[in-house]
Order: sequence, then structure tokens, then C-alpha cells
Amino acid sequence: MKKWSLSFRIWHWLHAFVVLALLGTVFLRKTFLSWRANSEILSAQLTTMHLDVTTEQAKILAKAVRAPMWEWHIIMGYALAALLIIRIILFFSKSGKKNYLDMAKKSLHKKLVTIGYIGIYLILGFMAVSGLLLTFHEDLGLLKTTTHTIKEVHEFVFNFVWIFVLLHIIGVVAADNGDDKGIISDMINGGKLR
Repeated sequence: MKKWSLSFRIWHWLHAFVVLALLGTVFLRKTFLSWRANSEILSAQLTTMHLDVTTEQAKILAKAVRAPMWEWHIIMGYALAALLIIRIILFFSKSGKKNYLDMAKKSLHKKLVTIGYIGIYLILGFMAVSGLLLTFHEDLGLLKTTTHTIKEVHEFVFNFVWIFVLLHIIGVVAADNGDDKGIISDMINGGKLR
């Protein structure tokens, strides 16, 4: 019998792709596709072409340039919400709840890792719900101040996702080179119960 079921492995890698895609869109939004930086570039370039635009017009143009990328962020947000629902369903499978069994027998390190996973699922759950609230704020009749507060918290909490992804990658590589040899290949081929 495999250590990790095919359904759990597919879920894991889809989830990894979606989270990395979400991180990528935020990275692009804050760097190469920043409306502030791009509005200045557009304004300067248009001026050299003898086309004068106001600051507001340059801002609108810069936001239009990044709009398709931001649509991908929203689509990946829907995927994240769906994958979290699937993860809850998978929790009831044998390999889906494997990490959460026999907590009393686990070492302190393994307990902390397990708590970390629970924490990131809660954080990602918040990100999915708050992202959906932001997407549908008008349909839900949310006040502008409420929407702004949700956006601020959503952006702040996103920092914990960056931290978790980095810690997860470092931790898995360290574990694969330490006591948990084969942990990475097990998540690809399923591994064997030991």
C-alpha cells in the first residue's frame, strides 16, 4: 500500500501550483506590474511622443496593463477555495489524515510541523474567504470601509503564506537530507508504508 494516495498527491501538487501562482501574481503586482511605477513610465514615454496625459490617466493605463494578470489571481483564488474544500474531504482518507494521528507519540519537532500545517490551512482558509469577499463585495453590499479593511488584512496575512512556503521548502529539503530520506520522492510516487 502506498504511503500517500494518488488523490492526495494530485491534490498536493495542484495546491502547490495554485499557491505559487498566487504568490507570483502578488510578486508581479508589487514589482514589474506596479501601477505606481508603470504609470510614471507610461507618462514619461507618452510625453516623449508629445502625448500629454494626466497622472490619473497614466494610473488608469497602468492598471489596465496589469488587469489580465490580476484576473489570473482571482481565478487562482477560486482554485484555492476549491482545493481547500477538497482537502477537508481528503482529511477523511487514510493518507489525508496520516500526519494528524498519534500526536502523543510524535516528537516535539513533528508536533510543531503538524501544528504548522494546521496553521497554514487556517491562514489559507482565511485568504480564500477574504479573497471571495473582496471579489464579490458589491454583490454582498459590503461598505467601502469594510472592503478596505478586509483588503488590508488580506494583504497583511499574505505575508504568512510567503513565510510558510519558504519554511516548507527548506524543511522538506532538510528532512529529505536528514531523517526522512525520500520524503520528496514519496510525494511524487506515493512511497511505501514503513
